[in-house]
Amino acid sequence: MLKIYDTLTRSKREFIPLIPGEVRMYVCGMTVYDHCHLGHARVLVVFDSVMRWLQTLGYKVTYVRNITDIDDKIIRRALENQEHFGALTARYIQAMEEDATALGVINPSFEPRATEYIDSMIAMIESLLDKGLAYVASNGDVFYDVRRFPNYGKLSGKSLDDLRAGERVEIDTNKRDPLDFVLWKAAKPDEPSWDSPWGKGRPGWHIECSAMSGHYLGEQFDIHGGGQDLQFPHHENEIAQSEGVHGHTHVNYWMHNGFVRVDNEKMSKSLGNFFTVREVLVRYQPEVVRFFIVRAHYRSPLNYSDAHLNDARSALERLYTVLKNHAPSHESDAATVTIDWKNDAYAQRFILAMNDDFNTPEAVAVLFDLASEANRTGDARYARLLKSLGGILGLLQQSPQHYLQQQVQQQDGLYSAEEIENMIQQRLQARKEKNFTQADALRQQLAEAGIVLEDSPQGTTWRRQ
Repeated sequence: MLKIYDTLTRSKREFIPLIPGEVRMYVCGMTVYDHCHLGHARVLVVFDSVMRWLQTLGYKVTYVRNITDIDDKIIRRALENQEHFGALTARYIQAMEEDATALGVINPSFEPRATEYIDSMIAMIESLLDKGLAYVASNGDVFYDVRRFPNYGKLSGKSLDDLRAGERVEIDTNKRDPLDFVLWKAAKPDEPSWDSPWGKGRPGWHIECSAMSGHYLGEQFDIHGGGQDLQFPHHENEIAQSEGVHGHTHVNYWMHNGFVRVDNEKMSKSLGNFFTVREVLVRYQPEVVRFFIVRAHYRSPLNYSDAHLNDARSALERLYTVLKNHAPSHESDAATVTIDWKNDAYAQRFILAMNDDFNTPEAVAVLFDLASEANRTGDARYARLLKSLGGILGLLQQSPQHYLQQQVQQQDGLYSAEEIENMIQQRLQARKEKNFTQADALRQQLAEAGIVLEDSPQGTTWRRQ
């Protein structure tokens, strides 16, 4: 039975969907004013892995991951660039989709953009005003009155007084209370705006997700996910908005992935210590980055360093080498096996790991045990099961030869596949002529360029380090 760690109750809970056989899941997506960094990549990969496992268990999954395409950062960046905010967001949405595709992330069921749901946001704000949970300030902004919502703070586990004393409270003289948060911002000069009952303006960030999740998944749904940094205030405010409107529980299970850290600090654009996905993919294959992410439990901190990525690259290379050596050549590109979940010991370990709050590190350990067994016995069945289980994590689905030989961008221009094959032929000819000095020099030349030659009775193959 699947158990999920629920941030709200701070415990692992048996997963029971609201509708048997179906799962409705909402994940807070990107604010598109710049390229995605590795923190964003972790959100994409983590909840892609969650979706894949839920589907493996037989659930029909409706997965909604939103795009925030209007907020202060977007407006500020567009003004700096002297371009329309829509042109800015369109460019970065395309870049985000390219990054997600590179990382093997499957498209969600729906990917709504905030600007397409302004009417739904206005309707929610009107309902909150009618219920006395919001008020219109003298400057035209509309605020949520947190003191009127009895359970405010239940997700973060903080009292209102503790939150008021916290550093994250925004000071605004138009608020009745410093904790109140904005639902609608009155229009300012040179900013995009929409008509509303309170005059021209635009929505606050938090109301966007309440409106979009409700549109696609209803008043109550199964899983809401996002990065740990969204727990407060964003998700706390979503609860207040949605439960304030509907009068009942909003989400059954709250999931939050841990931070990506650099030198023990959270990776973030505000700290300037972030690495974009594109920068990392100059040096590492996309599947290495995905493997680096799934090797850690989603709730744990993920420490970024070249050493950790290099280790992930070497480990993934070992798994692909097993597939190359032990899967029959006519099967190695695409063949998988039907997994015997009830009787196969490796499959049993894998399912127990994934059902324990999506414990991907333990699932990856099963893959390495399968690889060891394939090497020990030479039995292709273990290699095929390795490929099948790896596919559930979005791994090991490339042709082993293609994976082991492909270049990353930084290697472009060193040696192409054709040049390497030519040098292998030159080395073969040198060996036939017993010119072993030249043959060794060619091997060394390729080795210095990161090309490993592997000789066997069937011939010479190569891979990139």
